[in-house]
Amino acid sequence: MTATTTDREHKCGIMVVDDQPANLKLLEDMLRLKGYHVRSFPRGRLALTAAANQPPDLILLDINMPGMNGYQVCEELKTHQELSRIPVIFMSALNQTEDKVKAFRSGAVDYITKPFQFDEVNARVETHLQLHRLEQVLRLHSEHLEETVRARTQDLVEAHGRLKVLDRAKSDFLNLISHEFRTPLNGLLGVGELILDEVSSTAEGQELRDMFEESRRRILTILEDALLLTQIEVEAERFAPKAICLASVLSAAIERTAEFAASCKVTIEPPPAVVGCVLGVEDLLVKALHALLETAVKFSIAGDPVRLVCQPVSGAIQVGIESRGSRIPAAALGRFFELFSIGEAITPNGDLGLGPPVACRILALFGGSVTVENREPSGMQLVATFRRV
Repeated sequence: MTATTTDREHKCGIMVVDDQPANLKLLEDMLRLKGYHVRSFPRGRLALTAAANQPPDLILLDINMPGMNGYQVCEELKTHQELSRIPVIFMSALNQTEDKVKAFRSGAVDYITKPFQFDEVNARVETHLQLHRLEQVLRLHSEHLEETVRARTQDLVEAHGRLKVLDRAKSDFLNLISHEFRTPLNGLLGVGELILDEVSSTAEGQELRDMFEESRRRILTILEDALLLTQIEVEAERFAPKAICLASVLSAAIERTAEFAASCKVTIEPPPAVVGCVLGVEDLLVKALHALLETAVKFSIAGDPVRLVCQPVSGAIQVGIESRGSRIPAAALGRFFELFSIGEAITPNGDLGLGPPVACRILALFGGSVTVENREPSGMQLVATFRRV
């Protein structure tokens, strides 16, 4: 036995309960030689009272005693929360199986048959004291862990509550800004149109009108896209998906992009026949494809067409959008779908705005995705993946 173990055992308190004074004296002497603090009682009721006042680390308990037998004492111990975990070892001359089974059912951890040998008693006492210590350590660790988990859970609940408030505030703020911004903007745009009506129909006048229309389109698009991005981030649950015909979504997106493509002298080739439905909200899917088509047009050189390729994949349908014009700079390729990451114009037809990140987040909202890569020897390709129904 190591010194550390002996030091710990010196502090252990053992209660011996037996109505035979000779047994009490024998056990007291032997256990004290091992350094235990021993208290002896000839009656079960006395032992219960003493245990309640000063709980021992282990109890050696006789079964056959007057007044209150060992089974009753053990069962009574187990009804008290502060005493229920004390290990009880029964000592008895009864050696039938049913006696032992009854002892264990009453809450005992072990059973020693009289007449006992002290080596056996000592071995069982050491074992159950060590188990009791380990159980106490484990319980303390468990209680500490539970308290830590409760504290962290409360922290997370509070943090989640704060985030919900901040998300709602952000959404409300953006809605407010959008509404308040549109009011003076409509006045400004209206005045601009009146002034442009007075401009002569010359080349310079038409250039001013084109600049005005392009600026108005970009401002309104940015407002709409910024509000949609916030709604997707904060209120994603409001967009309940359903089965949508992909062919009709493609047609609507191409039609919506046609005017811009024509202004860039770019054509969009008719898509191949698409069979199947995908998961989403129709207006949002049209918006996503429109943004990707417009992005491909911006990378196209005048006279070059934008080509669409559709193919089914496992559980999804992919739509490839290919342009045969400019390539994406290597520095911008990895952050192509990040918000405000590409502020400079990297295409022949202007900056990208919020189109790519809007499309990316719409597709992700419905279990899809979008990728981008450069083509050889020139051009780029966007691949939108839609979750198939």
